[in-house]
Amino acid sequence: MQSVGAHGRPREPQQQQRQQRQQRQSEPAGKMTFYDDIYPFYPLQRTSFIFSGPLLTIILVFLVLTLSFLIILPGIRGKARFLWLCRIIISLFIGAVIVALNYTNNWAEGRTTTNATYKSFSNAVVDAEIGLHVGLYGINVTLRGNPVIQLNETIDYNEMFSWEDSIEEEYKDALERGLPNPILYIAEKFTLNSPCGLIFQYRYSGRYASATLWTAFCCWMLANILLSMPVILYAGYLMLTTAAFIFFSMASFSTIMNSPQCAFSIGTGSFVTEYSHSFWLALATGVLCAVIGMAVVMFDCLIPEKMKEAFSVVVDSEEEEDSCSGKGYLNSVFLEEGTTPPLTSVITIANTV
Repeated sequence: MQSVGAHGRPREPQQQQRQQRQQRQSEPAGKMTFYDDIYPFYPLQRTSFIFSGPLLTIILVFLVLTLSFLIILPGIRGKARFLWLCRIIISLFIGAVIVALNYTNNWAEGRTTTNATYKSFSNAVVDAEIGLHVGLYGINVTLRGNPVIQLNETIDYNEMFSWEDSIEEEYKDALERGLPNPILYIAEKFTLNSPCGLIFQYRYSGRYASATLWTAFCCWMLANILLSMPVILYAGYLMLTTAAFIFFSMASFSTIMNSPQCAFSIGTGSFVTEYSHSFWLALATGVLCAVIGMAVVMFDCLIPEKMKEAFSVVVDSEEEEDSCSGKGYLNSVFLEEGTTPPLTSVITIANTV
């Protein structure tokens, strides 16, 4: 017989209670346990940085424009088709580069591989590659483990810190999120309270470089408009102006190298920033604009008719003659009514009187 408890329930055997306890322990405990290496009380691990949204938008817009012009290419006859194709592709390439340079984050870069402390209040050390990527509107700090999975965690970070508004708030947010120490160390160098003063150098040079790039973009648009009009010489001057403003933007950004460099020492390694892909791409685009501008000006002075023919802005000679000639037609009735007698007849009548 089963024994009865104080509330009238039969007591279960000890073996059955032990089995139920083991089943409860074997079942998952929901959010209160570890699942797929994700801590239950924190947000899910983020995916690593893939591609910049503004850059993707710019590339798609200019690809659509290029495709639209290529669709109407078969409607152009003769040798003008090839010249028109080269003109459109080169022009759209220059415009896309000028706009994209405002949003890239690799005007200057620096990286190192080191052993550094991973988190605050911890002695854990990780082997990782740390990189700093400087743009015109902010910086990207990357941290990638070697190997990626260390300390039971995926070490693959790419954090953006923008100085367009205030980098202090973003740095405070990074502290609250508990980002790794190497990222916080680099971000702290760009705060207002940092003795290095990097924020003043990079922010103002980036603003002036961006402003001159947008001015270069406006000159590029005007040059394309004038190339479709019989004022090709001025289009060449505007292409030279575009190249000049691109060079001005490079000169503005290069002022950060004239100031004393602040070395980034992290763990056993250190690095300084150097010019990177976007800077050299701006140089190549500026040289291309300068070459095109000088070629247009020179050929327009030497062979103006050929240039007008190449850019499909030739004016018909017959129309020019009609516009310049003084030929006209008068009403015959008006001539008959308004005719005056010859001077000799007037003199004869006066003598007879």
